[in-house]
Amino acid sequence: MAPETAKVRERVALADYTTLRLGGPAHRLVEAATDEQVVAEVRAADERGEPLLILGGGSNLVVADGGFPGTVVHVATSGVRRDGGPLGTNGQGGSERGTGGNGQDPVELTVAAGEDWDAVVAACVGEGLAGLECLSGIPGRAGATPIQNVGAYGQEVAERIISVRVYDRKRGAVLDLAGADCGFGYRTSAFKRSIQAEPAPGEPATVTGRFVVLSVRFLLARDRLSAPVRYAELARALGVVEGDRAPLAAVRSAVLGLRRGKGMVLDPDDPDTRSVGSFFLNPVLDDESFAALERVARTVAGPGIRIPRYPAGDGLVKASAAWLIEQAGFRKGYPGAGAGARISSKHTLALVNPGDATTAGLLALARTVREGVRETFGVELASEPVLVGARL
Repeated sequence: MAPETAKVRERVALADYTTLRLGGPAHRLVEAATDEQVVAEVRAADERGEPLLILGGGSNLVVADGGFPGTVVHVATSGVRRDGGPLGTNGQGGSERGTGGNGQDPVELTVAAGEDWDAVVAACVGEGLAGLECLSGIPGRAGATPIQNVGAYGQEVAERIISVRVYDRKRGAVLDLAGADCGFGYRTSAFKRSIQAEPAPGEPATVTGRFVVLSVRFLLARDRLSAPVRYAELARALGVVEGDRAPLAAVRSAVLGLRRGKGMVLDPDDPDTRSVGSFFLNPVLDDESFAALERVARTVAGPGIRIPRYPAGDGLVKASAAWLIEQAGFRKGYPGAGAGARISSKHTLALVNPGDATTAGLLALARTVREGVRETFGVELASEPVLVGARL
């Protein structure tokens, strides 16, 4: 029997596929339900020389109002398996719900790129599989997690990734890349860096890199307790000391509560969730640069001020981009009602579409914020989402 072909539509509004609810039409949109369909459609677009966009949950995309002039491959693959069996069994067909576990039993979990990420995390928590619980509530698909090296509340997927199955567009082959070969860093990876090649003057940036993620293999622990809690805000919410462990369900509940308070859990009734999450990255600085930044901050905000900071490894620290933005004069809700795109009323790092924004307006706001921080503190904020057909 011949393999089923992917479904193809033309002039499809990409706003319906992004969490910002912004973006014009795609010239051609393909719904790919299997790895074979994904690879075939990517290869065909490359052979035609068409612009290509790989689309998952659309939670990290800012699409131009004019849309996308090439082929969009919407990855709709599914499947979550652990140690040779589907999630929910021990690989032999027997349920393990309710087992305690002592954390000494490693479990390998293979997740298709098109799986909803938070559903995967919820299932892991329900099955007593520890290692991803702090990543609850993050929108999007599993295939995006290694690209961004998704992280929150002291966890990053890089800590748990064994390997990533990809289609290598340059070699025309499907490969399994070990986690150590993925070039993971703070909100980045070799996959993301292959997207970030400098475009020609006046040209939009490339939106799909060399590698197309097909599935991700994680190493988790069979345990009803979390990994040690490493984030102060989460520890306070749980009522534990940093470094302590807590029940997986309690950690997930606390993380979801914290994210909801910041408008970071999708809710159709809350316009503050109509965003790409954090629009700007926390700047990573060495000790000397951070000390210089604090000296500038004291002239702006007062002599006793201290910038929130977080360890970034290798003698580096992350300065709080949200703090810098607020101290530069951009408060929650800026520039106010009726202005189209605005800063979230719950979280300074999120730029939101209240319902009547445009991509052009959102990017204009991002430029205003970025330039304001640069003028105030001398720090250049980098944007986190992928810009499709647009430049910041």
